[in-house]
Amino acid sequence: MYIYGLKNCDIVRKARKALPQATMHDVRDSPLDRTTLERFLQAFPDRLVNKRSTAWRKLSEAERAGDPIALLQAHPALMKRPLIAAGESLYLGWTPENQAALIAGEADR
Repeated sequence: MYIYGLKNCDIVRKARKALPQATMHDVRDSPLDRTTLERFLQAFPDRLVNKRSTAWRKLSEAERAGDPIALLQAHPALMKRPLIAAGESLYLGWTPENQAALIAGEADR
């Protein structure tokens, strides 16, 4: 299991605490490659880029209209987080539904 996000993000910290066996991947320290971002964008086409973030509001209109993958590579903090990969399943955000699915899945192992 992998947790993708920013190690200093409060929500990511909560996910890491609840899923201690997961491997943390800080997208700022180690940017994601295009193939991985394409997989994530295919799974979450309208939600992967966090359009409520401060980082998004600081972008120009031209930047916002650009390729979302290039945008996420240039500005990793724009990614909605955490993104959790558990086997072939992907989960975006630390919602109660995702928490229940991931923690229950860990109890089964």
